[in-house]
Amino acid sequence: MNNPLVVIVGAGPGVSAGIARKFGSNGFKLILLARRKESLDLQISELQKKNIEAYGIIADASESVSLIDAFNQIKSDYGIPDVLVYNAGSNTINNPSNLNGKDLLNDFNVNVAGALISSQQVLPEMIERKNGTILFTGGMLALNPVASRASASISKAGLRNLTFTMADELSPYGITVGTVTIGGVVQPGTFFDPDLIAESFWELFIKKDKREILYKQS
Repeated sequence: MNNPLVVIVGAGPGVSAGIARKFGSNGFKLILLARRKESLDLQISELQKKNIEAYGIIADASESVSLIDAFNQIKSDYGIPDVLVYNAGSNTINNPSNLNGKDLLNDFNVNVAGALISSQQVLPEMIERKNGTILFTGGMLALNPVASRASASISKAGLRNLTFTMADELSPYGITVGTVTIGGVVQPGTFFDPDLIAESFWELFIKKDKREILYKQS
């Protein structure tokens, strides 16, 4: 029996690396998508040192064609994903009075549209087999917007609403859609350590009874 397959879009050394280690150590085969080959190669090497099967594909979350091509390659070379984790993000720092409309749209394209397009690439097979999991990396700016982070606040609110609307649509098909809404700065060795945050992603995958985990200090 082949190992289940998880695809992580927006792979990097932070949250997604923790997720990769968590799922990989539980028998998943990993496909990491990122823009830079050097980063992918380093991540793959680190995972393979832990005896985790992992592969990398170069893809740009801001380009729908790039994402579609990447998922076509995944299906052709590795099989149908069981889990999708969307972790790509873009954040223009500026107050709304000075925020450029183009920057806002570019951020929204990565943070929300990329999540939607990636999800659409795995949904037909998930719906057909009535099983699958889609997880998004959210942020507390969706609930507590900050002026200087107006673009990310708007985008994270959009991503959170995408999560809930997709969950409403897809739950009858046995598909889990959830988000971990992170309420702090990700940093190893703290409450916001990537490996600790990854436990919340795993909880959403295992329990399948939640749409959101608010990951914050009380």
